[in-house]
Amino acid sequence: MSRKRDRERLEAQKQRDPDYRGFRGTEREPERTGGVPLVPVVCTVCGRKRNVPLGVAQRERDHYVCMACREREDSAKQGGG
Repeated sequence: MSRKRDRERLEAQKQRDPDYRGFRGTEREPERTGGVPLVPVVCTVCGRKRNVPLGVAQRERDHYVCMACREREDSAKQGGG
């Protein structure tokens, strides 16, 4: 789509809704929960840094296993067990 059409759509949307903030919508979506602070934690299995909620990081900092590694473990257990 051309920039001109994009600008025209944006202006039309702003005329219909003066609070429109762009293609991402309003600042807060009603179905999303509030911003939970995320902190980086290193996975003990794969060694990759993951952003996790603060509560999880505090509970599992020394033995955190990311979701990808957990899913890999689960599929290995189901397939080989």
